Amino acid sequence: MTELNLETIRIDRPVDGVAVVTLDRPDKLNAQNNTMFREIEEIAWALNDEDDLRVVILTGAGRAFCAGFDLDDAKNLPSLGALGMLSQQELAARALLAFRSMRVPVIAAVNGPAAGGGFSLALAADIRIASPSAKFNAAFVRIGLTAGDLGVSWLLPRLVGPAVANEIAFTGALVDAEEAERIGLVNKVVGADALMDECLAMAALICANSPGGVQLSKRALMANQEVASYAAAIELENRGQALLTRSPDMPESLAAFLEKRAPKFTGA
Repeated sequence: MTELNLETIRIDRPVDGVAVVTLDRPDKLNAQNNTMFREIEEIAWALNDEDDLRVVILTGAGRAFCAGFDLDDAKNLPSLGALGMLSQQELAARALLAFRSMRVPVIAAVNGPAAGGGFSLALAADIRIASPSAKFNAAFVRIGLTAGDLGVSWLLPRLVGPAVANEIAFTGALVDAEEAERIGLVNKVVGADALMDECLAMAALICANSPGGVQLSKRALMANQEVASYAAAIELENRGQALLTRSPDMPESLAAFLEKRAPKFTGA
């Protein structure tokens, strides 16, 4: 990966094929500022260029996942003109879009509160695993803003259904970890001490599969949330399957099955 000069985020490599991206402003509950937004985008593009990368795990340092936009910076927002505010929004939106658009699966290890823009960031992951201290909050309406921010209005109804999404958005209420699991906002809740191990175990299950198969599965699942017909979805799926039969990983997996051994995937 290209060497990055990071101030608000760190990257660790616990095992081959897995990058752990940690929001690293624990004294601010990992609140987002413009530096963090720029670094999220830079990291997403840099990691996306790694051929050996299979999974990204996103988490927060300390006791929070991400408290949303830093209030020390937010106080300046009303003084921005319309175009200035639009530029601010687009800076943040580019960061989250870059992360969501990564070609490999992203697992959010939600270790504590995820509020506002932090809630948006957690939603942008493909899989969410939470500790009991995780709390989710679309806090926007409590500070005079709309919950239509950084993808929440698109992602949240697709995860929990329109009625539950409406309740979360309109009330600004906290959703604790147990409730988040019940409504499908997170995949599972595990003990705080087991959170990273659980995410790494999930990553290992993903890494055991063909890299091309996983990446094109993610592409199909994401793209087909945006098409309007079953026929269009099938057309995209057909192309993905046709492409993967040209990869050496597909005949290798068949041979491994017949020979009763683990496949050796190359991602070629």
